[in-house]
Amino acid sequence: MEVQFTENKLIELFIKIDDLLQAYESYKATQTLGSISQPTRVPALSGSEVCTIWVCYHYSGYKCFEYYYKNKVLVELREYFPSVPTYETFLQYIPKAQGALYLWLLYTCGRSDRTGLYYVDSKRLPVCHLKRQHSNKVFKDTARKGKSSMGWFFGFKLHLVVNQIGQVVAFDLTTGNVADNNQNLLKKLFANLQGYCIGDKGYHTKLFAFFYENGLHLLNKPKKNMKHRITTNYHNKLINKRGLIESVFDILTSVCDLEHTRHRNPDNAFAHMIAAVIAYQYLDKKPALFFPSIEAKIKAAA
Repeated sequence: MEVQFTENKLIELFIKIDDLLQAYESYKATQTLGSISQPTRVPALSGSEVCTIWVCYHYSGYKCFEYYYKNKVLVELREYFPSVPTYETFLQYIPKAQGALYLWLLYTCGRSDRTGLYYVDSKRLPVCHLKRQHSNKVFKDTARKGKSSMGWFFGFKLHLVVNQIGQVVAFDLTTGNVADNNQNLLKKLFANLQGYCIGDKGYHTKLFAFFYENGLHLLNKPKKNMKHRITTNYHNKLINKRGLIESVFDILTSVCDLEHTRHRNPDNAFAHMIAAVIAYQYLDKKPALFFPSIEAKIKAAA
């Protein structure tokens, strides 16, 4: 899949985040008690510009943000960002823009369609080779050793829930040692979702009845040491199409450059991961499932 980095995409992203941040600032003004002193210094770049530059990096095709910034932003995009500072100065804006990026991702997830059919999975995000975990100083206080279907790793996990048209409806970023069926994690991911949610064997949970009573039916293949749960042909069809979310992670990795093992700052790393998912949300084409029988079943259940 190729992504065209165009002027229209740049403008679209800036308008989306700028409108969101303006609405958020207006909301904060109505919730503030008393007078709070405002900063007198105005930064060269606004929060909207910082977020736009960071998300556009994931469309650029560059694999190094420094090269992207110096060769793309400072040269080709200067007419759009006339006050753009040096690369070293821009890095100082990133910790302050983390909250805005997180808010933007929450907004895009909230705007995704609640279709009644979802797929859940996690992707490991190693920050270094496993043998270097004890010498890694950048993430010594944040990353943890964990295990996935690909083996042991040292880093984080990105948990996603997507609908059948490829939109991300819920997400969470945890350390590598958090299990996929962690109860607090599942309650956060599946909050306010109804219909069917399909996961792999790692999502067997004691909360099956809890979610079922709240309108969400969890489907997954049983483990070898478990009794086989009776499923219909319709359920098996849904389970066999779990490759949809694997396609989403593949696009996040190959197109949006989600994985990166050379981060020198935790703030930059978290901003990079969040911006990659935001970039995916605004792709013009996403993987999707279209089955007439499934569509009719979902509409009937709704």
